[in-house]
Amino acid sequence: MKGYRQFCPIARASEILGERWTFVILRNLLIGCSTFTEIEKGAAGISKTVLTNRLRKLEHYEIIRRRPSPSGRGSTYEVTPMGMELWQVIIPLGTWGMRWLEIGPDIDPGVALWALSKKVDVEQMPKRRVLIRFTFTRKPRFTVWALWDQGELEICLKFPGGDEDLVITAEPEWIGRWHLRRCTWHEAVAGGHIVIEGSRDLARAFPTWFNPDAFSSVESAPPAEKQASSG
Repeated sequence: MKGYRQFCPIARASEILGERWTFVILRNLLIGCSTFTEIEKGAAGISKTVLTNRLRKLEHYEIIRRRPSPSGRGSTYEVTPMGMELWQVIIPLGTWGMRWLEIGPDIDPGVALWALSKKVDVEQMPKRRVLIRFTFTRKPRFTVWALWDQGELEICLKFPGGDEDLVITAEPEWIGRWHLRRCTWHEAVAGGHIVIEGSRDLARAFPTWFNPDAFSSVESAPPAEKQASSG
């Protein structure tokens, strides 16, 4: 039996939005992802079948619309005015998560870098090609490259060639904590959670290349409040 069979608007909305991955897909669409591949990169672990089904469902309910790609291959997706109203749901949801939930050690390192790539401050980036190797120390170890070239930051799973300007070894949750400004870059480096090697000038400038996350200004609930809520 599909659906909750209730007239309650919360139940009816949950029939569409309550499935796993749906809010992550919507987040990616609302921040500007427009192709299947772009949406997939920000949803590590999702299967192509699940992503296809979720997109079809959102299209069926006219939350998004699909158009032929201008390149002639595949499709592009855009949020409809109905879907844009979901900002009013997603922002409070993110605010609640930022206030009450901690960043655990099991975050996906690829998504951590994907999140950074969406916050590049173009004005602060070097005026030349820069290649950065990231190695994440959680098992299994994971290595990926970030290539800044011609005004774009690309995350590469394979070595793209050329000299490596910086080498960063990090615990992935600390990249997340710094990105959300739950710690300073200095604190992460001083604690040995992030190690950066290479050009001294680039290493010093690296933390300035990225704008903070939109939720970074949300203060975490005081420990006493968290303990009270769990008790």
